[in-house]
Amino acid sequence: MGDHSHGSPDDSGTVAKAGTGTLDKFQDPGLPPHRKRLADTDPHAEKRAERQVALLFIISIIGTLSFFIAYFVLGRPENISEIRVQNAMLGLGTTFAMLGIGIGIVHWAKTLMPDHEIMEMRHEIRPEADRKEAEEIINQVLEETGIKRRPLIRNTLIGAIALAPIPAIFMFRDLDRTGKNAGAMVEQLRHTMWDADIRLTRDPSGTPIKASDVQIGSVFHVIPEGLDDAEDVLNEKAKAVVLLMRLDPDKMDISAGREDWHYEGIVAYSKICTHVGCPVALYEQQTHHLLCPCHQSTFDLTKECKVIFGPAGRPLPQLPIKVDSNGFLVARSDFHEPVGPSYWERG
Repeated sequence: MGDHSHGSPDDSGTVAKAGTGTLDKFQDPGLPPHRKRLADTDPHAEKRAERQVALLFIISIIGTLSFFIAYFVLGRPENISEIRVQNAMLGLGTTFAMLGIGIGIVHWAKTLMPDHEIMEMRHEIRPEADRKEAEEIINQVLEETGIKRRPLIRNTLIGAIALAPIPAIFMFRDLDRTGKNAGAMVEQLRHTMWDADIRLTRDPSGTPIKASDVQIGSVFHVIPEGLDDAEDVLNEKAKAVVLLMRLDPDKMDISAGREDWHYEGIVAYSKICTHVGCPVALYEQQTHHLLCPCHQSTFDLTKECKVIFGPAGRPLPQLPIKVDSNGFLVARSDFHEPVGPSYWERG
């Protein structure tokens, strides 16, 4: 076989030519040519980009002010619809406050800050010159951003950054259960459409349910009679939906004070999981377990829906029921505790 005329690279990044004993170094390709942007050559485009950046910072300021309006002006909502509006305004205000700053800084960097690449040779660090070099780097950064000569951007940025963190302070403060809005929220969730003598009806037909219709092992998805006439059907249903089942009374572990909350083994429990509010809709007839499909929280129906597995923090609320003179199942009262996730203050 003949000798190959091609060289092979060694560890130093060079190529040795076979038979010659000479070394050729790789050529440094250098930096690609810099392409100027429109704002680099057109003063009008530069001014337009500056105004765009300032506008984005102003949008951030408006978002923060919207948060304040929703938080302080709306105050304590009186119903679920007002709570929903307030939450939407709080969320949108915070979103625009953060988004305006983020997009504004990115747009500033892409249109106005220098974008040319530079190359510096590595050199030994000299401790005695560190402070001076740090000052030079800071001054260079300030010069490249143009923040000194662009007061419109500087002032709007300062305003946006100064206001943006304030909503977080109020939101984190209200994570405390004693927050000022906690009581209003709890009152809205504590009360549902259920009340004394309101009939239990099938969901979604609204057909009343007789005690004789409920057999051991059967499950009924239940809504209160008159739900369709409610002012806000969706919200009322979200709080009031119930699962109705019948057990052997001998297998039920009934606590003191709840002896008359069931009728001959027929029990009704909130369908809303106490973890994050998913609908509990899976019933295991043999084990008498209710299962939430979202995070697998499991409730033991024979023990008043005590949590036996999963992240739920408390049992499902029970709806006290009885039978009226016509044999129909009716509620004795509303739930005795708020329905839904456990992070609501239960007082």
